[in-house]
Amino acid sequence: MFRQSTKRVAFAATAIAVATVAAIVPWSAQADGRADDHSDTLRVLIGHHNHAGPGAVVVAGNGAGPWHLWAGAGNVPQNKPIGPADRIRIASQTKTMTAAIVLQLVGEGKIDLDSPIERYLPGLVQGNGYDGNKISVRQILQQTAGLAEFVKGGDSINRTYTLEQLVRAGLSNPPAFAPGTSWGYSNTNYAVAGMLVERITGTSVNAAIADRITVPLGLSQTRLPAPGDHTIGAPATHGYSGFQNGSIFFWQDVSNSFEPSYLSSAGGVVSTPEDMAKFVSALVAGKVVPQAQLAEMRKIVPTPYWDGYGLGLTRLELPCGGEAWGHYGDWLGYSSGTMATADGRYASMVTNTRVATALPEGSTRDNVLESALCGSG
Repeated sequence: MFRQSTKRVAFAATAIAVATVAAIVPWSAQADGRADDHSDTLRVLIGHHNHAGPGAVVVAGNGAGPWHLWAGAGNVPQNKPIGPADRIRIASQTKTMTAAIVLQLVGEGKIDLDSPIERYLPGLVQGNGYDGNKISVRQILQQTAGLAEFVKGGDSINRTYTLEQLVRAGLSNPPAFAPGTSWGYSNTNYAVAGMLVERITGTSVNAAIADRITVPLGLSQTRLPAPGDHTIGAPATHGYSGFQNGSIFFWQDVSNSFEPSYLSSAGGVVSTPEDMAKFVSALVAGKVVPQAQLAEMRKIVPTPYWDGYGLGLTRLELPCGGEAWGHYGDWLGYSSGTMATADGRYASMVTNTRVATALPEGSTRDNVLESALCGSG
């Protein structure tokens, strides 16, 4: 039985009241016309959905074109099927976009990966045990800088945040470790990276994502909303917090209960599985950053969670051989992930609740992505 932490629900409740829906939902599963021969992936997706949110969807494909599978609802009261073109909050998948922009600027000669962050943001990472002269841009993107996390329980979405406020909140805590001596996931790193993007481009990180990622790639449903804009827009997969009691599900719709400036360049983007599949497949194919900088993004360090972390990219070893690259995103209402291979296969999936517990083997997010990628050859 899946249970969402009540602490996660409290974050949304600080801003607005959200209705609780109690429903016996007649879950269904469906494949589009080009996905009829992906029964193994559909079985894995249904297994994932049975332990996760009200719905789950995966969009996948290769050079021959896309296909998608879905199970369950994207809107519980309306029993509307979850869809691949509906908007979601991609959370930390945003980090790949931010890192890609930094690597574009490296390719343009405006940033040196191995120069200290102090060179570009003087005085920002200083004090309380931090010294920006000893922390490189690479370490910021690779999560090896030792910056403490700014996210904590009880933060309100009734206010907006600047990137500097997020960074200062993180650096008010002592370093997690000395730079370059370990690996530790911290949203503060990508708040710093967002400030770096803004300093070098002279625009907001919202505009930089539009100018350098979404507009050139034609990602029409993807945006980093402005501070204070809590709306996800339509069409949308509604995100839920809640729990299951037998065949009855109790869900709170938290789709519009998120302040985008709270995660910003670390996790504030709204997109769709279809758009994310386009973005990550283009990135891995060398169409977003130059090949030399893409090679830098794929230089990994070991982590306790994944098969290696590069510069805004995670590595996924595939059971059918080879590897895929992308990122995952988890936040209130959504758990998602997108992966692509160098030979043109891609898969992007989401379930519309934050999965905060380990799922049985064979029904995890990675199992869905692996099955879709290995079945797209």
